[in-house]
Amino acid sequence: MNSTIPVEHSDPVNAAILAVSEDLIAGFQRQPFHEIAEKSGIPLETVIERIRAMVEAGVVRRVRQTLLSTKLAHGALVAWKVPEEKLNAAFDFMAQEDPFSGHVVIRSTDAGVSGGGYRLWTTLKVPVGESLDFHATVLLRLTGATEYLLMPAHGVFALGVGHTRRKILEPGDMADEPATMMTTTAVDLTDEEWIVLLALKEELSLEEICENPWDHRAVLAGVSLERFCAIAETLNAKKVIGRFSTFLEHVKPSATGERVTRFNGLFHWAVPAGREIEAGGEVGRHFCMTHAYWREGGPQFGNVNIMGVVHGTEKPRVLEHKAAIDRHLAAVGIPVSYTNVFWGGRSEIKPSEISPKVYSEWHDRHAG
Repeated sequence: MNSTIPVEHSDPVNAAILAVSEDLIAGFQRQPFHEIAEKSGIPLETVIERIRAMVEAGVVRRVRQTLLSTKLAHGALVAWKVPEEKLNAAFDFMAQEDPFSGHVVIRSTDAGVSGGGYRLWTTLKVPVGESLDFHATVLLRLTGATEYLLMPAHGVFALGVGHTRRKILEPGDMADEPATMMTTTAVDLTDEEWIVLLALKEELSLEEICENPWDHRAVLAGVSLERFCAIAETLNAKKVIGRFSTFLEHVKPSATGERVTRFNGLFHWAVPAGREIEAGGEVGRHFCMTHAYWREGGPQFGNVNIMGVVHGTEKPRVLEHKAAIDRHLAAVGIPVSYTNVFWGGRSEIKPSEISPKVYSEWHDRHAG
């Protein structure tokens, strides 16, 4: 890596690139880095040079085409009860040994409230036709956890990252209209579509951070580049393609000690049954929300049904964002019977595997 190339996310040129590349390149693009250059106003050569340098420095942890895995796999947020002496070992297993667990976070609350005993939180995906309960039960045996609660998403109101853009947001900044709920209904794919999809989703190597990143992926899929792109565009039309994204290392500090974020709050709200779509739309319209879902937490979590995540470098600022959302919900006449914040501590973020073949092989290894 050329040591003269600035790699911190706060460098003005890098910030301009990241403000676009984190979560503003929607769907499949044949030349995604050209799109980043056009939207950011930074020359293509500089975009490629800077993203490569940030990857090498560990500031950007991966570059990849994301999928809307809610359309491709059964998924849930999972809260785990784990004996304190086994908590870190369970975290390590979920993060390192289970490819179907994505976000793995140890969380805590500021007060002894409903659900405070669930310290380990993960996202879990299993291929369509497989059982989330079955996989979670196997993880229970392998980690020594004593209990789990599956909270599948009934709807999605916000799904992005954009840490660089969100740093300058003011509490209460929101879209003109409520967020539209995305559904989680799975779609059917052909064998050829699966082959292209699995080749498409893996993170890019340094060599693939170039003007035409899909050339090698077409070879891996065994099709021409034109055919590869045509199938990817069909997948896009089926709404299983997310965004092309550079993922910042937003938890661990860089080599010079800079952090993208320091705090992440998982916000909970319990709203009246029947008003989940309305409430989720009002929460999801706030630009600070990186994720917002309709999930049912049940009595263990005060019957919460709207959840979302906000990141920030200062804890009081994260709470200011929540307070602004609380005020907005009250202003639009949506009562909240319970609310809470679960703070993220130790965490590891990785894409969840969705391959049926990998799933079958994993369970063969861990049978009995």
